[in-house]
Amino acid sequence: MLRAKQHAGSYGFVFSAVSSCLFAATLLAAPAAHARTDKSRHAPLAQADTGFGPTTPGVSAILVDASTGRVLAASGADTPRYPASLTKLMTLDLAFQALRDGRMTLDTQIPISEHAASVQPVKLGLAPGSTITVRQAILSMTTMSANDAATALGEYLGGGSEEHCAELMTQRAHALGMEQTRFYNASGLPNPYQVSTARDLAILARDIVVTFPQDQQFFEVQKFDLDGHTIYSNNNMLKTYPGATGMKTGYTTLARHNLVTSAMRNGHVLIGVELHEPSWGATYEQMTAMLDSGFDNSAKTAVAANLPPAPAPVAHAVPSFIASADAATVRPMPAPAARPKPHVTAAQVASNRPAPATASWTAEVGSYKYMSSARAQALAVRKMRGEGIARVARVEVHGKVIWAAQIIGLSHEAAHATCTQLSAHGASCVIIPPQADHLAARTMSDG
Repeated sequence: MLRAKQHAGSYGFVFSAVSSCLFAATLLAAPAAHARTDKSRHAPLAQADTGFGPTTPGVSAILVDASTGRVLAASGADTPRYPASLTKLMTLDLAFQALRDGRMTLDTQIPISEHAASVQPVKLGLAPGSTITVRQAILSMTTMSANDAATALGEYLGGGSEEHCAELMTQRAHALGMEQTRFYNASGLPNPYQVSTARDLAILARDIVVTFPQDQQFFEVQKFDLDGHTIYSNNNMLKTYPGATGMKTGYTTLARHNLVTSAMRNGHVLIGVELHEPSWGATYEQMTAMLDSGFDNSAKTAVAANLPPAPAPVAHAVPSFIASADAATVRPMPAPAARPKPHVTAAQVASNRPAPATASWTAEVGSYKYMSSARAQALAVRKMRGEGIARVARVEVHGKVIWAAQIIGLSHEAAHATCTQLSAHGASCVIIPPQADHLAARTMSDG
């Protein structure tokens, strides 16, 4: 497979010429040293010769309601599959926990080991002995699916050991109810013992959406700047599906084409999983059809039940979810296990893209008790104005947390025009001058 390298300092960006978003390593190339040694206690679930193994013919898919965990549609959802780069969702889940608990920050420097630097493409081409921030590692994973960044972050989370991180990942998976999942590395590079299912991966995606809504922004970034180089997202759903908010693509020769997508319409969030698809075209087509069907059925159910539409966001109120009644449930999705939070939505329309560095003014368009209300307000203003990036900032005032709705990435003129328009309707708006960063370098916890 052809590869192209571009070196810049400690970064040598390595992409696949056949698939810019995915790694091309095969199962047979997986180094034995990356697997655990206690294989007798961690045998794979089932092999392909049984007709129920990771490479068994067919596609695995599931669609769930993010607010209720209700399964809306499922086919082959419990067939074991190789998760490929969807593995990174669990690495990110652990990272989001560590950020929330204060065990690291987005500016924490992650060392690059010989092992992390040696993993197969797609990768940044990080040099051994160099460092990368947690923020850069996360964005590299959610956009181009960089394996070296994922490995380095996994080693950091595992106290210097990727193997220990994989054990923590598996423990977390089982605590969430992911009964058929086992992890052996942090990146998703091929390992015969690393398996999951569509149902389990939907549980994981839902945990991220519900438990870490403040981190949803990372999955919505379509490009970001890394030391002067633009890194692009490989997730076409963000570009083609209105309301898509991530989350992850994955591919290996045996895993085939895999996709997890979260999307929102009218305050209603759905999560879809497609595994073992024959091509990217088929993957995106089937995911689009599955989400469309889920949203359409939910809307019809709401009308049939004479339910009101989701209310417009107001301060100190959490937007409602409309539950669908036509679920083809095999068994209900378990609720997130760790510190459940209110069911809030995490969404940003697909057209929101990081703005050029010259457009760095911010219009703060309201403050709210609930993050979901602030995000809904930011999205509404972004839609009204048609420019900038909707985001939410976490602010502590006298020991209490409030959420500020913001439109960032604006020019000076656009920021003033936004506030002028809102003020004319009696709404509050504050103009914030340029900062030395942008979406890729700021987080909601920055305030």
